Order: sequence, then structure tokens, then C-alpha cells
Amino acid sequence: VQLVESGGGLVQPGGSLRLSCAASGFTFSRYAMSWYRQAPGKERELVAVITSAGGSGDYVDSVKGRFTISRDNAKNTVYLQMNSLKPEDTAVYYCKAPGVRFGSQRYDYWGQGTQVTVSS
Repeated sequence: VQLVESGGGLVQPGGSLRLSCAASGFTFSRYAMSWYRQAPGKERELVAVITSAGGSGDYVDSVKGRFTISRDNAKNTVYLQMNSLKPEDTAVYYCKAPGVRFGSQRYDYWGQGTQVTVSS
């Protein structure tokens, strides 16, 4: 299983970024996907989650109305559109595939992370 994030970078406050997470090695369309972030000195937190079929997603309160999670099951990719970015959004962003089943076992998989820095 591989999860490869891309799209991070440096952006000014109020700007936008779109993160992508390309998945391989499992049946992507069967599983919910999520985005997490971890800021320096803080615990990793769940940012957004989307069901296997897609839809509107669920979000942590601090990003509601600014971030949108989406997926393209034909491309095995999940996205995080981030608008109206704030300095407090600065973090390493990770995608996660939770509970992927292989045989009788379930495993959680993480990408390597992509840095998002919001600064003027």
C-alpha cells in the first residue's frame, strides 16, 4: 500500500492550496479516507474524512467552511481543497487509509506527509 501526498507549500494568509493523495495497493473505492495534520509541538489531529462513495465529508470545527475534502475513485485519489488559509493551518498534512482489510486483518496506512506553511 502506498499513499503519496502532494500539493503542499508556502502560501500567504487568505490564500489557497489543493492537496492530493494518490493511493495504490488496495481497493481504494471501498474505504473511507481522511486527512490529518500535525503542527510543531502539537498532537496529530483529524481534519476531514470522506466516505468510500464520496459526499460532503466531515470536518473539524476549525476548518469548516474553508476546507473541502473530495475523492475521485477512478483516479484512486483523495483531495483537500484549502481556502482562506490562516497561519494556524501551518502543519504537516497526512492522508490516512483506515482499516484496510487484508485477509482477516485490518490495517491503517499513512502517507509521508506534505508541509503546508501559511505565512506572509
